Order: sequence, then structure tokens, then C-alpha cells
Amino acid sequence: MAATGSTQGMQGWLDSYSNDHQHPTNRLLHWICVPLILWCAIAMMWTIPVPPMIGRPGFWAVLALVLAFTWYWKKSHRIAAALFVVLVLLCLLTEFAYRTLGAHNLLLTGIGVFVVAWIGQFIGHAIEGRRPSFFTDLAYLLVGPAWLMDKLLRRVGV
Repeated sequence: MAATGSTQGMQGWLDSYSNDHQHPTNRLLHWICVPLILWCAIAMMWTIPVPPMIGRPGFWAVLALVLAFTWYWKKSHRIAAALFVVLVLLCLLTEFAYRTLGAHNLLLTGIGVFVVAWIGQFIGHAIEGRRPSFFTDLAYLLVGPAWLMDKLLRRVGV
């Protein structure tokens, strides 16, 4: 499956991902859980200590997002540009949560939501009768948000 994605650019990845996400309940759960998992990953990385000489809290999360954005940009400028807006908003939300909750409570919140959202994902795949795509290739962890963004952009005519 990864070969399909890598040889056909983003559309190959999206088509392959869609094949594993046909059941309406699984799709609904992905609309809820994928954004939550994305935010949790950002929030948990936000709490990783950063030496003051190289940055501030959130440095590791932003670094990871720059790398992810680079992957998205190489695959699809359209999807990457839209995801950029979402990623910036998630970073702003996370910074607010960090200042409001503190690092420890943000980490605990991120872990709790992360676990619940992954349970939702696995329930969706149990209903679907298919394994999650990332069991085939870890790059599918990046494809999930792109798949949702592609669907959203198509719905609004972009």
C-alpha cells in the first residue's frame, strides 16, 4: 500500500486510505478522533522540556509539525496549505491550554484524550472489519488528517 501512495503522490495515499475507511460509522469516528489525536500529539509534545538556549515550550511540537508540513507540501500544496491553517490554530489552542493548565495538566489531558480517541479509532476499525492503515505503513498516521482535509476541501468546492 505504501508503494501505491509513494508512486502516485497524495492521491494514491488518499485512495488507499479510503479503501480502509468505507463504513459510515468508522468514517464518523475518524472525523471525531483524528483531529483529537492530532491535537493530543501536539499537546503532549508541547510539554517536552526544552533547553532555554534552543527555544521555549512547544519547540518540539513545532519542529515535528514543520517536518509533517514538509511531507504534506511535497505531496499536495492544496492540502498542505489548508492543514497549515489548522495546525497553526491547534498550536494557538495548545499554547493557551499550556498557559492555563500548566505543563503537567496539559500532559495528563493530552494522554487521557489520546487514549479515548484511539479507542474510538479501534472501535471504528472493528466495525469496518479492517485493520488501521498505519499497521501497513506509519506514514498513514500523516495521511489521516490529510484525508479529512481533502474531504472537507472537496465539500466546500476547493
